[in-house]
Amino acid sequence: MKYDVIIIGSGAGGSAAAYHLTQTGKKVLLLEKGLPLPRDGSTLDVTTVMRRGAYLSKEPWEDRDGKHVVPEEHFNLGGKTKWYGAALLRFARHEFEADPAHQCRAWPIDYDELAPFYDEAEELLGVRPFAVEPNLQKLVSGLRRIDDKWQKHILNVGLSPDILEYPEEARSFDGFASVRGLKSDAEKCLLDRVRGKPNLTIATGKAARALRPHAGNPTRLAGVECEDGSCYEADTVMLAAGALHSPRLLQSYLEQSGLADALPAYRNVGRYYKFHVLTALLAFSHRKITDVLSKTLLLTHGAFPHSTVQTLGGNLTRQIVLTQAPTFVPSALIEPLAQRAVGLFLQTEDGSHPDQRVVAAAGSLPRIDNDPARLPTAHAEHRQLTRALRGELVRLGYVPVTKAIPLSGTAHACGTLIAGNDPASSVVDAEGRVHGLENVYVVDGSVLPRSSRVNPALTIYAWALRVASRIDSPRAAARAAAAAAA
Repeated sequence: MKYDVIIIGSGAGGSAAAYHLTQTGKKVLLLEKGLPLPRDGSTLDVTTVMRRGAYLSKEPWEDRDGKHVVPEEHFNLGGKTKWYGAALLRFARHEFEADPAHQCRAWPIDYDELAPFYDEAEELLGVRPFAVEPNLQKLVSGLRRIDDKWQKHILNVGLSPDILEYPEEARSFDGFASVRGLKSDAEKCLLDRVRGKPNLTIATGKAARALRPHAGNPTRLAGVECEDGSCYEADTVMLAAGALHSPRLLQSYLEQSGLADALPAYRNVGRYYKFHVLTALLAFSHRKITDVLSKTLLLTHGAFPHSTVQTLGGNLTRQIVLTQAPTFVPSALIEPLAQRAVGLFLQTEDGSHPDQRVVAAAGSLPRIDNDPARLPTAHAEHRQLTRALRGELVRLGYVPVTKAIPLSGTAHACGTLIAGNDPASSVVDAEGRVHGLENVYVVDGSVLPRSSRVNPALTIYAWALRVASRIDSPRAAARAAAAAAA
């Protein structure tokens, strides 16, 4: 069977595109490398998820110095959205513009262009706020007494309004996959809406190995070849495998097809990698923490305009304490500490640099070339934020402990196939199509020119819905005809 569209990857972008395109009547094949997650309770089990890392990828990579690293990737139906902390936030209007002082590139579209798709994504995902709980309210009020530049904002999350009726899931949504479907992940909120349609095929356990060219025309794809040798044909191919994996497929295709030297966009494939500057902070109180959800507020500070502070879900904070404690310390001594910890997540937009990149080389491990020295402004702001927050927490009677998120922490990875109007400095255009290729689109986080100061998931959903809505537009048809005639 020949499909209208093949989508590689079932995370936020892939599922959003499949959801929209299926409803237009197109025959859609969604290829997912992993399998559906079990519903036997193991995705909520601390030992299975956190201590054994049973659902994490074991795929080996290397850093810029050649040292082995294993990125914290998830290969399963629904991708990372099954595991994320449900924070679904819009990028600010000004974050679509360039900010040269912070090494931030501009988007090829403005906020208003994406706004209707933000609206649609929020409705589909059931985005809502929850009441601020007492422990967090006390901490935030204390911070604002010390420093009135702290501003609190409602943290919109994708959680069922009934989640508090299920304490186990309410305490364990952050970093764990819901069994009851109480978290708004891509499978539940998008794929399940269209799963029964005859024009949608979801194929799991299908890892894409190569993009296949159209006979006699390498600027047009014929389809996709999977690692098991199976091949599928389509009029359009959409990359949604994520910022670490989509560029490797595209890079390999451009090199093997002979287009590497012909297309200016090739030199940007894999570049401008971003994953935020991130720090986990545990603030230990002399009181037990009784908050259940915990993740209800977002903090900003006027002195740190590219940064935010979020709370971590309650059980995730507790489990971080328990799993990071030395093994020789009895759990009976650690548990009282774990019950008194508030988890905070500090993140700073990391800007863009062409040498921050993902590299796929034949015969060797893929590499993440990341050097903090290339983005000095971002790292300076993050250090100042961390120092200021630690000091103020001490004044409030908390004992803060911090840990920087390492290179393996790829939950917010983006930017390796960035969108832009100029093929010489970007990979995809404002419509999501790869510069120089007729029928290849990108709908995952790799397109993001900026990482913003908040989590990227909602923006990926919105971008994919927008790209999918334009596949059949007159503008897209005219562009494809012009590309074929060139």
